[in-house]
Amino acid sequence: MDIKRTVLWVIFFVSVVMLFDNWQRFHGHPSMFFPSATQTHTATTAASGTETPGTQPSDLPQAANAGIAPGATAPAEQQAALVPFSTDVFRGVIDTRGGTLSKLTLIKQGDNGKEPDLVITLFDHTKDHTYLARTGLFGGDFPNHNTIFTPLPDQTHELAADANTMKISLASPEMGGVRTIKTYTFTRGSYVINVDTKVENVGTKPVAPTAYMELVRDSQAVETPRFSHTFIGPAVYTNEHHFQKLSFSDVDKNKDDYATSADNGWVAMVQHYFATAWIPKEGVKRDIYINKIDPQLYRVGVTQQLPTIEPGQSYTVSARLFAGPEEERMLEGIAPGLELVKDYGWVTIIAKPLFWLLEKIHSYVGNWGWAIVLLTVLIKAVFFPLSAASYKSMARMKEITPRMQALRERFKGDPQKMNQALMELYKTEKVNPFGGCLPVVIQIPVFISLYWVLLSSVEMRGAPWILWIHDLSQQDPYYILPVLMAVSMFIQTRLNPTPPDPVQAKMMMFMPIAFSVMFFFFPAGLVLYYVVNNVLSIAQQYYITRMMGASKKKKPA
Repeated sequence: MDIKRTVLWVIFFVSVVMLFDNWQRFHGHPSMFFPSATQTHTATTAASGTETPGTQPSDLPQAANAGIAPGATAPAEQQAALVPFSTDVFRGVIDTRGGTLSKLTLIKQGDNGKEPDLVITLFDHTKDHTYLARTGLFGGDFPNHNTIFTPLPDQTHELAADANTMKISLASPEMGGVRTIKTYTFTRGSYVINVDTKVENVGTKPVAPTAYMELVRDSQAVETPRFSHTFIGPAVYTNEHHFQKLSFSDVDKNKDDYATSADNGWVAMVQHYFATAWIPKEGVKRDIYINKIDPQLYRVGVTQQLPTIEPGQSYTVSARLFAGPEEERMLEGIAPGLELVKDYGWVTIIAKPLFWLLEKIHSYVGNWGWAIVLLTVLIKAVFFPLSAASYKSMARMKEITPRMQALRERFKGDPQKMNQALMELYKTEKVNPFGGCLPVVIQIPVFISLYWVLLSSVEMRGAPWILWIHDLSQQDPYYILPVLMAVSMFIQTRLNPTPPDPVQAKMMMFMPIAFSVMFFFFPAGLVLYYVVNNVLSIAQQYYITRMMGASKKKKPA
């Protein structure tokens, strides 16, 4: 009959199971719900480079470096060089093997010395980690990502203070009658890199190569909060099928639930807070592929059939490469649907408006911590009528709890009579046992959505609040907020009706401690939201209970 208590028990046990699962994954053990790439290996795909029908030509280069393992040394005649570069938002390295972006570090300067400089490396190629953006040609003995390129002379590799753009070009040797010149164009303040590949027919016969652009990476997670599962893996967007994502475990299982051809959209690799994406030109037909090319490497890419190029002629393949933070407003201006890499999952329809509102509040207060506080206050104000109904119902239930307990003791040998007696009591006292639960259930999707907004928003990264909180995306260094969270949950428990069962009563008192274990490791921004929400709930509940008590005292007069 006490549905609210049942709901709380369900939430408690689900939280305990999820806590244990996250603890398992954090310590490198298999997950009960989210198999990792290291749990399942598709041997045939890894060993033979099995292609995806219709999208993966058999002669598309498979190995990361033509059979050379990451971090290994190539033969002397194939030695490549590294070309460093820097802009106002990037520091990176172009490997002359394939003219590939082999390292790309994002730089965010602190705010006038008040915030720390934030750096994160996306593309990298070491013995422990591989994440690359690469291009090439296939369909013949053409230059690809294993070919040694040569940087063109007289180029600057550092964005000048008075320049808006910087170009770095590399040329391949002639192969199969084809020479390519790959040009990277970096723009001040932009996380979008224009990549142009000029294909020159320097032979004596017409050629019709196919170009490819792909993102290759291992399954290593980066900057994922403890005890929080965030998506990492490839994603595809087309106007027809919209946003489609596959986890690495889906790729292991050879799932192909994504669009395989289009003349629009993009392909991406998504991780917590950051994403990379190849964005080919609109209106150009391309095939899309996602597969596994190595026991530890996955890739997502597009192939584009080029028109026949006559001797002495050339054709330029143009695309944009995004590598940056998942900032919604910026992503919306780059390509249709690109903002979806900031993935809220099934609560997107609620989460996006909530983030818009949070962003608006931040534009006025200038601090993400205070924006979280004010948004929580606003949400509580909107839901005040529902909360009031819930707290009134709980207050009435608390008043009649001794009588309910007496009835249970009286009829504990006859459940049917006990239920009849309880229903009669509810009817006499005009108490709805579901009244305290329904308003809470209605609010749950909003609170879950706000949880995902705060967990997914890169704006929290490096954002300070007050005093000891210097980064809302990291856990509270002194655990002050988690302790306040535990105290507030304990007070809420005391304000709720006491369960008639002594064992249940003890467990309800234990719940704040159990939940607090997770909150000790959650980002400070999330814990701040829950602390403010709990404090406001306590104030509302105390106020309503007090008002009800005052109105009862006035009735006899």
